[in-house]
Parts: sequence; structure tokens; C-alpha cells
Amino acid sequence: MLKLEIPTEILQQMVAQAKALAPIEVCGILAGSNGKVEKFYQMRNVDNSCTHYMMEPMEQFSTVKDIRSAGLEMLAIYHSHPETPARPSAEDIRLALTPNVIYVIVSLQNNNGSAVKGFRIAGTNVTEVPIRILER
Repeated sequence: MLKLEIPTEILQQMVAQAKALAPIEVCGILAGSNGKVEKFYQMRNVDNSCTHYMMEPMEQFSTVKDIRSAGLEMLAIYHSHPETPARPSAEDIRLALTPNVIYVIVSLQNNNGSAVKGFRIAGTNVTEVPIRILER
């Protein structure tokens, strides 16, 4: 069964990034091996939008090079939904062009906290992927 394991510290950094830049969507890449995230990369949303994101291409290329040189793999692409639930929007599905990664959404819709969910997106087929938070 496909799953993603995220250490608490990395999850907290993702949520902090989302809260700090809200209402703009944030984005980034999660890297690791065997489904366990070991490193996360905050990326710049060049669209600076509240409703969608676009990673800066050279920054993304540099990040992928760093991931490969560290012997890791890209496990997930994450972004935030400042005002909507943690589920892929029609645009998220349309723009899910990177195969074999999990798409993680950090929702800030609930003012008291955040919701984080993962999805495998293949064409128009969306399947939720369990996320396990690793305590250290």
C-alpha cells in the first residue's frame, strides 16, 4: 500500500510556511526514500496567487539536482490551500504533470489548525494516500 511518512518537524515547517504566506498558496518538494520524507524544500510560488501555484523552473531544477546528488528521490509535491479543504481542485488535477509522486495539500481552512492530506493523481483519477506523522 502506498503511503507517505512525514517527520513532525517537517510537517510543522510546512504548516508554518503556509500560515506565514497566507493568503498566497505556498509550494515545495518533499524528498526521501522508501516513502519516508527526509528533507523538504520550500519553493517560491512565482504566480504569487491565492488560488494556484507555479514553482520557479530554475529553482525546481536545482532542487531536483540536489535531491539526486543526495541519493534521495522526489516523494511528493506539496502546496497549500489557504481557504479551501485539503483536496485537489480541478486545476490541481489538471496540472498534476509529475508522475509517480504524491501531491500533498496543507489546508488552512480551519482557523484553529490545519489539515494535511496526500493524493496520487493520474489523469483525472484521484486516490487519497495515507500520511503517517513520525514523532521523534
